[in-house]
Amino acid sequence: MTTIVYTDGACSGNPGPGGWGWAVPGGAWARGHAEHTTNQRMELQAVLSSVEMLDGELDVVTDSTYVANCFRDGWWKGWEARGWTNKARQPVKSRDLWEPLIEAHKAGRFGVPRWVKGHSGDEMNDLVDRLAVASALRQDDAAGSTPPESHELGPEDVAAGSRGLASPAAAAAAAPRLADLEPAERRVERRRRDGRIPTGTLCVAGGQRDLPDDPVVVRELRRRLAEMMAAHAQLQPDLLVLTGLRSGAEALAAEAALDARVEWAAVLPWPDPHEQMRFADRESFLSLRAAAPSEIVLEKKVPPTRRDRASALVRRDAWLAGAADLALVVWDGEADDGRTFFARLEATIGDDVTPIW
Repeated sequence: MTTIVYTDGACSGNPGPGGWGWAVPGGAWARGHAEHTTNQRMELQAVLSSVEMLDGELDVVTDSTYVANCFRDGWWKGWEARGWTNKARQPVKSRDLWEPLIEAHKAGRFGVPRWVKGHSGDEMNDLVDRLAVASALRQDDAAGSTPPESHELGPEDVAAGSRGLASPAAAAAAAPRLADLEPAERRVERRRRDGRIPTGTLCVAGGQRDLPDDPVVVRELRRRLAEMMAAHAQLQPDLLVLTGLRSGAEALAAEAALDARVEWAAVLPWPDPHEQMRFADRESFLSLRAAAPSEIVLEKKVPPTRRDRASALVRRDAWLAGAADLALVVWDGEADDGRTFFARLEATIGDDVTPIW
């Protein structure tokens, strides 16, 4: 008999004090804490703890794409084949949690976790979220064999306590009108300076050669990007998506931001970069630039040579990595542009970099 178990993690500050929780519908539950951790480690710990504390085969339900995609897309097979390094040839983060979790998966303890959209009205997802938040806020552990009482749960309206992530209703009420927002560049600098919004800036990156030739696959990538942006916007009413507008992954990210109706800013390396683009790419660039709610131009002068422009693009990429709190990277797993983006963002942001294959 398979047991359905919902899991979730929470963290204040990322890194910071965190908590995890799991619950069986109508049955057992548990929650725990860590003094200094990350959101993704808590998501992993929630699943691992359910495997360790429950018997038999489990049907895991999570709102973490990081957890679900690893097993759905078989990331772990590549990690093992490469000696526990990722495709950027960097050590896999949280190996101490991933390794026993993957062994349990290979032993048949659980299959591919089912993904559910967080804070979307799913009763059990909301329950385990409140369990995780309770441990993150109180820094304690608890468990039970029957559904938890209200005193064991974290806040209901503020879904992640001191993380500042609100429920969909609270997020909609708090979301500012676009016309009332301060300029995008000032918002980024304010966030970097005061750290008040730990997950407020989402960078979407990728190389010019990371998109497949199949238009059906490209449309699916665009849909997935838009879905993930919309989910982040529900959790964080002050979300700002940053992306460039070069052809390929950057342009696709801008289109996805328009589909998701989230606030976004075009980050340009110098004024009017379309003048140095191929003619075929200019129309798309100018169309997206006109549609961008705001833009950030990083350098006042146009670099005079191709080598100078390449250097300016490197500086732009570094600025994006420094400005972002989390990132999505469109990457086919092979192209050097995507590999460079992934490595740079992972080195700067840490666990909050999600590849979109």
